[in-house]
Amino acid sequence: MNTQNKHSIAYYISAHGYGHGVRSCGIIRAINELYPQLNVRIISTLPSDFLKIQFPSVRNFVRTESFDIGMTQIDSIRVDISSTLARITQLYSRRKELVKKEADYLIQQGIGLVVVDIPALPLEAAALAGIPGIAIGNFSWDWIYSEFLPQNPAWGPIIEIIRYQYSEADLLLRLPFCDRMDAFRHIEDVPLVTTPGRSRREEIVQTTWADTSKRWILLSFTTLEWSIAARERAARIGDYEFFTVRPLEWPGSGIHPLDPEQMPFSDMLASMDAVISKPGFGILSDCIANKKPLIYADRSSFLEYRVLIEAIKKYVRHVHIPAARLYQGDLQQSLDGIWESPEPSEILQTGGDKIAAHRIAEFLKLR
Repeated sequence: MNTQNKHSIAYYISAHGYGHGVRSCGIIRAINELYPQLNVRIISTLPSDFLKIQFPSVRNFVRTESFDIGMTQIDSIRVDISSTLARITQLYSRRKELVKKEADYLIQQGIGLVVVDIPALPLEAAALAGIPGIAIGNFSWDWIYSEFLPQNPAWGPIIEIIRYQYSEADLLLRLPFCDRMDAFRHIEDVPLVTTPGRSRREEIVQTTWADTSKRWILLSFTTLEWSIAARERAARIGDYEFFTVRPLEWPGSGIHPLDPEQMPFSDMLASMDAVISKPGFGILSDCIANKKPLIYADRSSFLEYRVLIEAIKKYVRHVHIPAARLYQGDLQQSLDGIWESPEPSEILQTGGDKIAAHRIAEFLKLR
């Protein structure tokens, strides 16, 4: 092995959703701050604009490559199961070639540690290269895909391979809102990886002319199939200003798009009075950190949904909106209900970014 860069980390981030990216970047920022002698190589197909807002200065090398499929999304709520199976079957048909090639890359770059959130294939490559591997996440893909096995046995071989690859990890740092994740041999639980944003309403007003006397609602979706009628129905609701995050925008609708290149998402959310979104790790974490109420929609064919709903009921003020009403832009009833919802019954500890950074450093014998 090339020992010149023995303090280098290869950090593989799933591009399935921004939740993986946000929490991974939080941990990487903690590594940069606490252990500046470490070099981090990010391997992901997350958009470059997203990574730029996470790392304003050029600090970490980025390689555009993906080693998992996640779920093929029809939109932010619905998934395409058959397309997901076809794509992951195609990816794993090249498994031996990809594992060997990636192991060679790790050796050539003198990588001292592989971290994944939470692609499985790089862990097999790390084991082949004789390099330790750490997984970080609140779910594993073998668990997510297991929901589809009773309807289609073709999922079986894929699930078994993924479980084997996860078993090659030396450690799982398991985040809240999780299942057992029993494919991993060694597991440590860590707190939530998130930090509160700061309200920037004055800046938002300067670019959107939004009315500060109204309540501000963030429609936190990457895509949302709203017809003109649905947009008009939402825009007619009094006493509210609605916002989206680009690339989701509807010019001329009266719904204000915010630019993630100009403002971190956590600051956008901190500027709002409430959020409407699908249940996801990232948005739930941000709502908890910023103490924002969440109006959550149904999410089909994703096993994580029930775990997240249990967490929503414990840790945030919440109201459920049926998917049919959401797609119609019929938000009034849910908006009326969110302000009457009770305060959360439990508090969740944060600070998982620094704890994860310390554990990563320990594997590189820096403490």
